[in-house]
Amino acid sequence: MFDIGFLGGGQLARMSIQAAQRMGLTCLSIDPGDNTPASQVAPSIQGALDDPEKIAEVFRQCERITLENEFIPASTIREAIELAEREVEDLIPSLDSLETIQDKLTQREALAAVGVPSPRAVPIEGRIPDLPFPMVLKARFGGYDGKGTRYARTPDEFESHRDLWQPGGWLAEEFVPFKRELAVMVALSDTETVCLPAMETVQTDHICDLVFPAYDDGGFAPPPDQIDADAGLEENPAIVAAINAVEAVGGKGLYGVELFELEDGSIMVNEMAPRPHNTGHYSLDWGGISQFELHIRLVMGLPLMGWRGYPTCMANLLGREGAGNLTEGISAAMCGDPYVFVHWYGKAESRPGRKMGHINVVGEDCVERAIAARERFYQGWCSTPS
Repeated sequence: MFDIGFLGGGQLARMSIQAAQRMGLTCLSIDPGDNTPASQVAPSIQGALDDPEKIAEVFRQCERITLENEFIPASTIREAIELAEREVEDLIPSLDSLETIQDKLTQREALAAVGVPSPRAVPIEGRIPDLPFPMVLKARFGGYDGKGTRYARTPDEFESHRDLWQPGGWLAEEFVPFKRELAVMVALSDTETVCLPAMETVQTDHICDLVFPAYDDGGFAPPPDQIDADAGLEENPAIVAAINAVEAVGGKGLYGVELFELEDGSIMVNEMAPRPHNTGHYSLDWGGISQFELHIRLVMGLPLMGWRGYPTCMANLLGREGAGNLTEGISAAMCGDPYVFVHWYGKAESRPGRKMGHINVVGEDCVERAIAARERFYQGWCSTPS
């Protein structure tokens, strides 16, 4: 019997498994692919993630089950639990919260019901919604990294997207002229709540590009040597909003919460995911507990711990044309800077725009140093200029 089963075999499962293995725990993953990041570090099952019987195999072989992504229909997981004769409590995060989050409209409604600020959203029902232009159009299920998102600045532009929204399953929400985007990792158990610092995120072509501390002009995350592990949450508007958002959907487990900071300093919740998140990758090297260890502790019902670490910037590494010698890329990235850490996901194919790995840089001027290290990596890894 394995300790933990992962539904999904990508990089988030891989890094969570590595955290579990350091504790001596055994893990199993399931994924449609035959050579996945997770299968390179632990046993795996090859199977479709929409097949209840295949997912039931994981439940039969593992004490606890968790998610690598939030796109497996909650109804499929519920059927798998029944087939395996297991309890819904064996899944972390909670199945009810997963079901709420999977439908972006239901997620918005859950936030609004308890007064958590978020963009107003309405279903698209064959006509222009009662929202001002510009507005954002989103697929209610399955979108990420800009996939399933369109903008409508005018009635004509709204009409130009008819082929997408007319079949149903789309919402429209108000456009938010935010100052910057933030993110917080929230860990909730039955008895404890722990958050990692509020981080600022920069998106390029709808894909997270950089993640770094958000305390430069907002006071959201003071340098770790100036804050106690259990103090300051009530004074941090981004963290308060993130906790309230997870509680609004009945969350239990690890959640990545994306937020907007407006010009007046107020906070709105954008979206959340019930799993480790790209915006928490910096925690692998920041000197405190990582999001992946928090994830494993939550899944296994182990005590959580407060956070303390050093300012760190994460820079995503995306697939490029002409990808070649990985070792040369890693060597170039680390050259001259002992606090550069390269994480590679082991994906079989490099495609432009695909998340292949990331770089963490720790200490002063971490953003500038991370950008420079990433450029050195690309120059060493790719035969064509970046």
